[in-house]
Amino acid sequence: MADGLFHKRKPLTKDDIRRLKETLPKKVEISSEGTKITEKTDADDAAKAETSSDVAPILENRSDEISVPLSAEEIRSFQIYASMLKEKNKVMNLTAVDDDEGIAMKHFIDSLTLCPYIREEEAKAGEGKQLTFIDVGTGAGFPGLPVKISCPELGVTLMDSLEKRLKFLDEVITALGLQDCSTVHSRAEDAGRNKKYREKYDIATARAVARLSVLAEYCLPLVKVGGVFLAMKAHSEDEETEAGKAIALLGGTIEKTDTFKLPGTDMERTIIVVRKIRPTPARFPRKAGTPSKTPIV
Repeated sequence: MADGLFHKRKPLTKDDIRRLKETLPKKVEISSEGTKITEKTDADDAAKAETSSDVAPILENRSDEISVPLSAEEIRSFQIYASMLKEKNKVMNLTAVDDDEGIAMKHFIDSLTLCPYIREEEAKAGEGKQLTFIDVGTGAGFPGLPVKISCPELGVTLMDSLEKRLKFLDEVITALGLQDCSTVHSRAEDAGRNKKYREKYDIATARAVARLSVLAEYCLPLVKVGGVFLAMKAHSEDEETEAGKAIALLGGTIEKTDTFKLPGTDMERTIIVVRKIRPTPARFPRKAGTPSKTPIV
């Protein structure tokens, strides 16, 4: 994995985590009218809310292992996000993983493995330059929202083709008070042909089951020349060879590939860094649906 380029943060103590829990909203209500965070409830509701989501100990124990230390305020944001995700998941299919450990590891920690690569790009850009980041097919907000929580200085766009998912993400963004974080309702192919989004981002990513050649056609048209597409895959060795032609046609080159296991698990992950070295030809991306049906080979 990339070397961490971070300001060191003081590790959380048990007392810090206890105080953190005490600051959490006591109740998260989600309805068709949106999300309401209520500060005070009766004793039964407060007790229930206290145990509704407890990802803090897992994040504290595992985040340092991926060189992404988290502050108390960041962990508080993850707690609220997890609570909102679990509540919304009761009325809308956002994720099949809705237990605290699964959310903390498979969604939050997995997403945060991108942060060292983002820090490298920030270091290359120089102090004072805000980088722009787009998460293509963000779904329930992964990896884009966890990245934004850990890298608040980053300008983040969450793109998805399902509007109701984006409404939920807008609620989370508001609840967490995130700045320079917005949602876009669009298919990736349409966005890639839209002047508003084409070649406007320093970093693009996608965490999806699609083949690397397909993801490249979704993401590389959105990346500025000199920027990067960070592909998140479970396995990629065969796909890298297969996707070579597509990546070259789209203006990219594979700069490096890192394979690792999420800490404390046997889950293998691969991050492929694809550098954009020339503009994407105007004929790409092809019309919606074509990249997945007829990948570039």
